[in-house]
Amino acid sequence: MPEDLTAVLAEVRDLLLDPALTRAVAAGRRRGATPSVVRAELRPVALKAGRRLQIVTSDGARPHTTNVAPGPDAEAAVDALLTEPFGNWHVESAGATVQVRVTKKGDAQVHRQAADEADAKPEAHDRVREHLLDPGDPLWEVIGGTAAKRRQVDAFLRALAATLPAEGLPAPLRVVDLGCGNAYLTFAAFRWLTAVRGLDVEMAGVDVREDQRERNTRLAERLGYADRLRFVAGSILDAEVEPAPDLVLALHACDTATDEALHRAVGWGAEWILAAPCCHHDIAAQLRKQTAPGPYHLITGQGILRERFADVLTDSLRAALLRSQGYRVDVTEFIDSAHTPRNLLLRARRTGQPTARAEYDELVTTWQVRPRLAELLG
Repeated sequence: MPEDLTAVLAEVRDLLLDPALTRAVAAGRRRGATPSVVRAELRPVALKAGRRLQIVTSDGARPHTTNVAPGPDAEAAVDALLTEPFGNWHVESAGATVQVRVTKKGDAQVHRQAADEADAKPEAHDRVREHLLDPGDPLWEVIGGTAAKRRQVDAFLRALAATLPAEGLPAPLRVVDLGCGNAYLTFAAFRWLTAVRGLDVEMAGVDVREDQRERNTRLAERLGYADRLRFVAGSILDAEVEPAPDLVLALHACDTATDEALHRAVGWGAEWILAAPCCHHDIAAQLRKQTAPGPYHLITGQGILRERFADVLTDSLRAALLRSQGYRVDVTEFIDSAHTPRNLLLRARRTGQPTARAEYDELVTTWQVRPRLAELLG
């Protein structure tokens, strides 16, 4: 049943200013009117300066983020948004979810759901939380990317979310994405860390191509990120990145480029490393040149089996080498193989307690291989 729009917006205002707010989105337009922005998203964030209400608006070309303090500043910002002729509001709080649609006659169609009702419907709740970074986020309008690439990036962000502690992170958190290419992960990680986690972040993307650096820098400027997100042209081994990062990312750096990314991260003493390897040609080529030990020619005698075994052997040796450098390492699947066969993730956390290399030494001696990462580490 339609309700009076003024009264409903007053209810929305109370929810937006309530400390129990978790997320709110305004979008669409009313009949015969157009908002000054196409979308607005609000959520509470915890910054060094204290709790803030973060408001991200988009004019269809680029997002704009502001963080306002509770009290008069937040009230003024919320009141300004409520005067915009948005056609829809979706507000989630710890106590309830309210959805508002403005009808053609200017009334409000309202759906209210208590928190306990939402908990009783896990399927619907899961659909709301399907993506860590909303696929409708205006970021994607600027940086592009196929649906498959967005799924990979979102899955990588989930692994990142499971890796970083809930509190106690350095401020600023310094992040580097090595071999960033078109920087879909770089931009998405920066957006998630700052807008969703509310962290103070300084980030760099490294790629060997100068034209990529120029393209990505233009996008960072367009998004308003250029003061905290920069791009460097250079090889993974030699690119100048100062100061040293706390977190190193590498998504599908090809073949030994992953080894170079891991070596660089170890050299920096990075606290966290997340690397999804790609194209394990180096060890596969070494296996082709020699006779397999014992009965293992049954594994390496057929090309497809040798290639798959090389993948497993390469990443097993990488994990062992990282452990020998004082990292705790998990080898996980970060996305279903239906989306990409390159779905392995090396996730490392620095402990400062190196492990012995006896099993590693026995493995490389048995197979007579020399991993590129071992050469780099010396």
